[in-house]
Amino acid sequence: MKEVNYLFPLFLYPSNVKSELFDNDESTDVPGGRRPNLAPEFVADFATRLKLTFTPDGKGDLKQTFGPEDVFHYLYAVFHAPTYRSRYAELLKIDFPRLPLTSNVELFRALCRLGEGLTGLHLMEQRAPLMTDYPMPGDNKVEGVEYKEGERRVWINKRQYFEGVPPEVWNFHVGGYRVADKWLKDRKGRQLTYDDLTHYQHVVSALARTIGLMSEVDQTIAERGGWPLS
Repeated sequence: MKEVNYLFPLFLYPSNVKSELFDNDESTDVPGGRRPNLAPEFVADFATRLKLTFTPDGKGDLKQTFGPEDVFHYLYAVFHAPTYRSRYAELLKIDFPRLPLTSNVELFRALCRLGEGLTGLHLMEQRAPLMTDYPMPGDNKVEGVEYKEGERRVWINKRQYFEGVPPEVWNFHVGGYRVADKWLKDRKGRQLTYDDLTHYQHVVSALARTIGLMSEVDQTIAERGGWPLS
């Protein structure tokens, strides 16, 4: 099976192995010698717009400085904005997403905060409160996956189910797949462990919180001038 993958690391690290593609003798004062994988022209443009100083590692204080992680959190929020996805839907079908830059530092700070929240959820470094139950005893074997909207239950066999899964969470798609559906279907025929059961419930909670944060991103942008960003 052939795949086409694109990798855009936020930082580049020095290597003893020379490569024509990634050779760069530029050094930094950052521990380990890593440097942000951001074009200097992009950094200069964004710093001028925001009237902030760019620091080459981690996060800034967002009062006088900003860092590569702030840029990542900003873009992560923008790319998760439902209005961005609908407004630029046709362009997103044929090209990589384009990042609109803002000169509104208050908007930048707010989107950094929301993007950091989304990142923490998706890396499972932050946990939203559990919102589901798994009430029935049994062998925990995934025999099939069925969602019954009226019950808000995700059944994995004839006896056992996860209860309290909202329709919008069940229907949340990433890359063409329902996340809450695919996670279980990938484990069809397996017995779920206690850790599996707990992890799935955290996934459901993370998806619900993601939907809420995406709405907050849209609202934050709308309150500060809307699209296009300026």
